[in-house]
Amino acid sequence: MRLFGKAGKLVMGIALLAQIAFSPIQANKAYAAEGDAVNLGLSAKSSILMEASTGQVLYENNADQPMPPASMAKLMTEYLILESISTKKISWTDKVPIGEYAAYLSNNKQLSGIPKANGDEYTAQDLFYAVTIYSDNGAAVALAEHIVGSEEKFVQMMNETAVKMGLSKDAHFINTSGLDRVDLKQYAPASIEGETIFTARDAALIAYNLLKDHPEILQYSSIPSKKFRPTDANPMINYDWMLTGNKDNVNFKKYVYEGVDGLKTGHTDKAGYCFTGTAERNGTRLISVVMNAKTRESSFLDTKKIFDYGFTNFEKKEIVKAGVEVDELKKVSFKKGVNTELTPVTAEGLTLLVKKGTPDTEFVKKAEAKTDLVAPITKGQEVGTLTVTYKDKPFNVKLVAANEEEQGSWFRLFFRAIGNFFGDMFSKVKK
Repeated sequence: MRLFGKAGKLVMGIALLAQIAFSPIQANKAYAAEGDAVNLGLSAKSSILMEASTGQVLYENNADQPMPPASMAKLMTEYLILESISTKKISWTDKVPIGEYAAYLSNNKQLSGIPKANGDEYTAQDLFYAVTIYSDNGAAVALAEHIVGSEEKFVQMMNETAVKMGLSKDAHFINTSGLDRVDLKQYAPASIEGETIFTARDAALIAYNLLKDHPEILQYSSIPSKKFRPTDANPMINYDWMLTGNKDNVNFKKYVYEGVDGLKTGHTDKAGYCFTGTAERNGTRLISVVMNAKTRESSFLDTKKIFDYGFTNFEKKEIVKAGVEVDELKKVSFKKGVNTELTPVTAEGLTLLVKKGTPDTEFVKKAEAKTDLVAPITKGQEVGTLTVTYKDKPFNVKLVAANEEEQGSWFRLFFRAIGNFFGDMFSKVKK
């Protein structure tokens, strides 16, 4: 499948570079063990559990099988809307018109949305509430048209961002909603082929980037219910029944999971029931994805099992403290300084999310100094690397100079050079 028209080969060709730029592993200082192969007894055909500060995987099952995601595609829509807010391309108070396409989606009783008429206007923030709480398809289209003029242009941004995030080569968007092409009728995109599809790992990566770059998403996704218009008789009810805010709701409390505050459900006949959830407990945030569950209830029950596995079996373990000396490299040599050696310290700490009870012997440390250091050297300048290997995965921590090191005077350097010359000569003679 091509990503978007003839540009697909180019997009796939730059995917590797994009993965480096957006790599969760490279951008964070806390890490988690790679996914365990355990049987959690899930009904969903695909699932994954990710640690939210790092993007590392704790559990996965069939996580790389491309599937229709239904409204979970709106995770990317939400990401780009929040990007547009943060870059001031639009503002929350903008009056956003409802066009013919958005009105069609809003008033189709078979699709998710609050009824809205062609020509209506709502603020960008009100429409975003509708997208995040009620999975409103028409609101998503209206915001996309407001941001770049058309949904098709917005979808091009979605596919471009998918590459930047390092999503799989199969990841592909055709609209802002996740609806199948047949549901769009005459509004189906002419310039974008195929159907919306991606993997559970892709969904988790979108959620990872959404939470990392726009944590304010939780202010919207955590709302159990809200009226779209003050005059509406009934509020929008969040399709995420697991929200902590539903703990007193007699209809949903059996699904509630402590710490859940997002993110996105989805359902079509082709996709089954899908859910990308996130929960935080005791300073650890996890992301769970289930795809193609048989019922909405089973998608939540599967998510409970996944979260239970993560919060019960894993713990954060500090492997390296920040700002400390390391036994693996006590001194680093450099040239043309008042001194000839400096003391390196860690620039940051390293915390791994590992199975509970993991012994210290599981973490193998090795340090390497830079060989081209020349004074003057500033405090905090990188002078080497400490590598911690866990389960055959290396994690790097920068080593930096603990203090400033001044450049030596020409007089000092001259006599040091003479001393080194004769020292070397006598050593050779002795040998």
